[in-house]
Amino acid sequence: MFATADIALEAVYRSDWGRIIATLIRLFGDFDVAEEAAQEAFAAAIDQWRASGVPDSPRSWLVQTARNKAIDRIRRRARFEEIARSRVPSEATAALEPADESHDISDDRLRLIFTCCHPALALEAQVALTLRTLGGLQTDEIARAFVVPEATMAQRLVRAKRKIRDAGIPYLVPGRDDLPARLNAVLTVIYLIFNEGYTATRGQALVRTDLCTEAIRLGRLVMTLLAPEPHAEATALLALMLLHDSRRDARFDAAGDLVLLEDQDRSRWNRAQISEALPLVEEALRTEPGPIAIQAAIASLHCQAPRAENTAWVQILRFYDILEQTQPSPIVSLNRAVALAQVNGPEPALAVIDELAAGGELDNYHLLHATRADLLRRLGSSAEAAKSYARALELATNDSERRFLERRWRETQGA
Repeated sequence: MFATADIALEAVYRSDWGRIIATLIRLFGDFDVAEEAAQEAFAAAIDQWRASGVPDSPRSWLVQTARNKAIDRIRRRARFEEIARSRVPSEATAALEPADESHDISDDRLRLIFTCCHPALALEAQVALTLRTLGGLQTDEIARAFVVPEATMAQRLVRAKRKIRDAGIPYLVPGRDDLPARLNAVLTVIYLIFNEGYTATRGQALVRTDLCTEAIRLGRLVMTLLAPEPHAEATALLALMLLHDSRRDARFDAAGDLVLLEDQDRSRWNRAQISEALPLVEEALRTEPGPIAIQAAIASLHCQAPRAENTAWVQILRFYDILEQTQPSPIVSLNRAVALAQVNGPEPALAVIDELAAGGELDNYHLLHATRADLLRRLGSSAEAAKSYARALELATNDSERRFLERRWRETQGA
């Protein structure tokens, strides 16, 4: 019974955390109340589901329980502060009603994204808050996405929620005239949700399918919202996610271990997704391409190569050159170095990596050290490669990635 309840609770957390939070924020208009009530509901579910079994509709049970706990919290606060008039009666009436599964919860999630991505917030705060509330990501996972310390990210999240509350930012999808000011942040959020699904920060599984699927669904929703007017970067984002996700099943073997792109069985790639994505890439590139369109073009070249040796690395390197000019960042430079190694060999790429390492911005980013180790391994510098693999192992938190890095570390130790 315990195992069944725990598995069900883990599954509903992964699939429905964002839906539950979005519904509670719609009801109570308070991020902290919503998140604390949801956490209390999940804690209550551990005991009750183990004792009584998993309910027929786990999400409805959690929403109902969280509503009741939120009302209790608001009532306690109202009594403590001796507020004569509060919002509790109206909210209580709504919250005590049975959860309405026919309600369009996707609208709640879209409203939540646009609330978090209000231009009154700093861009980093917009993205971080949406990842926390909608994606259910932990603070350390979001910190990794931004390559900042966990404490710094925790402070950003607190300030962002306070700003939304104090400024009375409305919980709604903006009108068409207000969309441009928020769209870049919304697209960034969706892509970061996808990235966390594509390579999970922690846990045994390399991929969180629920987050990848949710990000793709949100990408489609945004395109529907923008129709009939085309938007190149929104189109490119959907294409980019479809292309990356098309390789999902080939990225790990039967044991759940990481398989590098060059070693993947390309017959396992999802050709239907690739076929859907390629025309979207062409559409996004018709105008002056933005950063997402360039990344989609790079992904399309990988997906069109029938074998690893047929990959158009020269073209990919040119796209990275453009991307580095339009959206310079250490991560872009790191990815460009990988392409540079394929075109001109590991030595010039290693020089780029060493320059990035000297800058210090990616010192806690495990892929910098893993890439450096791989280049050193290809150059025959096994001892130095082992040191970089060891550093990458110190920083990696996903079990699948750690097993891969440990195998490589042992190989270089043996050499």
